[in-house]
Amino acid sequence: MKINLGLHLGFAINRYPEPKNWTKLLAKNLGINHVQFVSDLLEPSLPKKIIEKQIDEINNQTSKYNIKIDHTFTSPRYNFFGHPNLEISNYWLKWFKKFIDITADLNAKGTGCLLSIYSVDDYNFRRKLIEKRIINKWQELSIYAKQKKLEYLLWEPMSIKREMGETITKTNYLHNQLNKNNKGIPIKLCLDVDHGDIYSKNTNDHNPYKWIEKLGKKSPIIHIKQRTKNVFGHKPFTKEYNEKGIIKPKKIIKYLKSLDLDEIYLYLELSFREREPFDSKVVQDLAESIEYWKRYINI
Repeated sequence: MKINLGLHLGFAINRYPEPKNWTKLLAKNLGINHVQFVSDLLEPSLPKKIIEKQIDEINNQTSKYNIKIDHTFTSPRYNFFGHPNLEISNYWLKWFKKFIDITADLNAKGTGCLLSIYSVDDYNFRRKLIEKRIINKWQELSIYAKQKKLEYLLWEPMSIKREMGETITKTNYLHNQLNKNNKGIPIKLCLDVDHGDIYSKNTNDHNPYKWIEKLGKKSPIIHIKQRTKNVFGHKPFTKEYNEKGIIKPKKIIKYLKSLDLDEIYLYLELSFREREPFDSKVVQDLAESIEYWKRYINI
């Protein structure tokens, strides 16, 4: 089994927005070359000329530093296709198609995001109607992505009912609906070791290892971060957090190997508050986290 250790670029959004800076940082300071690019680094609603110039610059810099953008992901937590207003829901479909264009031009394998988010009223009063709309739009996206030669789309199960996929059972149900009679490319999972409904009566639903055991075969990528019991926050794998954290690399890898997969990507998805001392320690904490995982993965 090939395990690719990579870095989710969410940390770079307003700290290192220029391609020449984040690529150099990854190559020179962090020693990592697999990345998951995020939409806030190249907003799809920007004018076409700006997007084209940025894509050229990104491709030039990633080539210079031997960095591979294997996947892309959206950054914001909008309602997306689940927005109550149909016109706005349709806007997000067009927006996402533009992001698929960007993903293809960056030579990535796939793109994705959370499935969508219900408003409070929609979850309570017209959940099935909105769910059908969300499923249909994702399947339309998969057809478009097939035309653009992507390998698959990705959706990320979350932790509360409105954000969809909060339990293993619900994730299985939604996943089957997404791929049922789908005429596009496969829609796969992006698991996250920090997600799951902590109020679920089934303890598997807040056990990251059980998510991997039950659903890992459907997930070519996994978001990883350190997590302390019932406290969530995209923590780095530093000595301070590792001492009390429940995410153990040896255990993660053990569960992954039991899946008999050929290849998987583990993306460090770490976020840092815009407060001190967190902001000044971003590069230091990223470097420590990467070195920690490299001890367990044969890079």
